[in-house]
This record gives sequence, structure tokens and C-alpha cells, in this order.
Amino acid sequence: MEWYLMVWKKYAEFDGRSRRKEYWMFTLFNMLAVFALGAIAIAAAALLSTGGTDSSANSMILLFIPIGIYGLAALIPSISVATRRFHDVGKSGWLLLLLCALGIIPIVGFICSIIQLVFLCQDSQPGPNQYGPNPKFPEQGAMMYAGIPPGAIPAGYILPPQPPAMVMPPPPSTEARSGFCKNCGAQLTDGSPFCGNCGTRI
Repeated sequence: MEWYLMVWKKYAEFDGRSRRKEYWMFTLFNMLAVFALGAIAIAAAALLSTGGTDSSANSMILLFIPIGIYGLAALIPSISVATRRFHDVGKSGWLLLLLCALGIIPIVGFICSIIQLVFLCQDSQPGPNQYGPNPKFPEQGAMMYAGIPPGAIPAGYILPPQPPAMVMPPPPSTEARSGFCKNCGAQLTDGSPFCGNCGTRI
């Protein structure tokens, strides 16, 4: 619910970036609100239609006005959060406008809808981009605005515990194994001071 309210707080804010969770949670709650208002309107219309008068028909039409009002109220935040979502994947908000404008053409509109859906489902660009810091890591934004370069560790910041470094096994020893030549690795004959294969003195 907080993601839904966050979009309403940024009502007409087209700058910055929004992560996938913010966009899709807002879309989900929007759909639930429209379905709830529709269900209330249908239930009330069913109750009023039992009278069968002309006034009840007019009343049924008036019941659907709240859905229209909610749709108009949610239009600007829907566009603004979609624009910020495009910014989050490194695309301009004007591209969103172009895809929406081309959406009125029958076949081209279907292709534009798929392209738009792909951009809305992509993960955030790592690190800051030209539209702002990564919304998944707000500490990066705080460091960027404080003038701390990327990758630097600010004073007093405690790093989380790191996993232990992987220890590589030592390279195989070149020392002679017992009963084998240290030079060529051939098996030695008992009592001989030299390797019978390469002649190295033992």
C-alpha cells in the first residue's frame, strides 16, 4: 500500500527514477480500485433497476461517474510513474509519449504496447544514470549529492561483513616423492644413487 501512496505523493513528478515495484504496485492497486468501484456501481444499479422507472435508469448512469472521476484523477500519476520507470531503465520519457501516440494505429499500436511492456518490466540500470541515482540503493543517491565519488567509502560508514576469500590450494610440489625421481618422476630402483631414466643423482 505504501508504494501506491508514494506515487500519489509524487503526483506530477516526472523527474527522477522509479523502480519496478513502485510502478507495478501502483498499477495493481489502481485495477483493484476500479474493480471495487465497478462492483459497487453494478450492485447499486441492480438494486435500482428493480423499480423499472425512468428515474432509476438515470440513477444507474450516475453510479458510474465515480469510476470516471477516479480514472481522471489517476491519469497524471500513472503517466508520471511510467515516465520515471522509463528513466530507471535509461530511456527518455519522450519515448513513452511516442509509443502511446503510435498506440492509436491498429497493428503498430500492438507492437508499441509490447515494446512499452518490455521497458516497464526491465530491471533498474545499476548505479546512477542521467536521470538520477538508482532507487533500489538510496545511499548511492545520498553519496552522489554529498559529492562522494562512486566506489568511495564515506568516513564512518561500516561495511557489511564480507564472505571469506576463497583460499586456493597450493601448487603441486616439485619435491621428489618417496621412491620417485625429482627431475623426471620415474620410479627409482632400490639402492641406486642415480635415476635409471634420466641419470639424475638422487
